[in-house]
Amino acid sequence: MDKVVARYLDGRLVKGVSFDVSTAKPSCHVTTPDQGVVKVNLADLKALFFVKDLVGNPAYDEVKAVEPGDPRTRGARKLEIRFRDGEVMVVLAAGYSDERPYFFVVPADPNANATRILVNRAAVVWVK
Repeated sequence: MDKVVARYLDGRLVKGVSFDVSTAKPSCHVTTPDQGVVKVNLADLKALFFVKDLVGNPAYDEVKAVEPGDPRTRGARKLEIRFRDGEVMVVLAAGYSDERPYFFVVPADPNANATRILVNRAAVVWVK
């Protein structure tokens, strides 16, 4: 099971674990400690964050650059994503396509709490 944080377009958060996330399915299920199993519709999300820790560290300031020689860059493209809520993320993506409604990326900062992120293209203003 993966630890996940579902961040909705309206700002809500659901934190828990999931085992059925797929870009080929319109929804997944997140088991939370307080709400039980929550059905999460991917179309309602800004992004689904796969995380190391569900609490995280809100004071941590993520690095917005890719370190030279980072082995994660092999076969990946560096992208900058601006979301409708104004947030900008610098990420790496393998197999990125403008045509997919959902796509996976990894944070540029290897020390970020998120290990990978499923992005809902409908929540994105631009990708460059």
